[in-house]
Amino acid sequence: MDKKNRVYLAGPFFSKEQISRLDEIEKLLQSNPTIGDIFRPGNDEYQDAKMGTFEWQTAVFKHDINNINVSDLVIAMLDYKNEKGEFEPDSGTVWECGYAFANNIPVIGIRFEPDQPLNLMLAGSFTAFFKGEDHIKLIKDYNFNTLMTHYEDVEVL
Repeated sequence: MDKKNRVYLAGPFFSKEQISRLDEIEKLLQSNPTIGDIFRPGNDEYQDAKMGTFEWQTAVFKHDINNINVSDLVIAMLDYKNEKGEFEPDSGTVWECGYAFANNIPVIGIRFEPDQPLNLMLAGSFTAFFKGEDHIKLIKDYNFNTLMTHYEDVEVL
């Protein structure tokens, strides 16, 4: 039997479009036999302090870091403010990718917008990268146990 990997699904969740993209990725992952538990930051909010306070910041940061640490891999949705014509990935998501990479946790990059370049340091941290609606659908069959490198032709800056 294949191992069921625990996923930290990173990505911005500040608009309905961003949430919709994360929902689509999560649905594909749920149909993958090598995926088990999926943690999504923002779905399990800290309720004991007002959002933005120091207590809230500290609790959310530590909760998210703890969940990266106990995950088998990080899957990062890199699309951010596409609807506003801004294509730079969310800084929090980029930080999570770097943290995971530095801690030997494989990082899988996903980008719906297929024609946007990636920063060299971000692109270099990926075990696999899927871009464009059709290629993203491949994650439902990707083997997250063997973690074969998956390359997409992308401009790297």
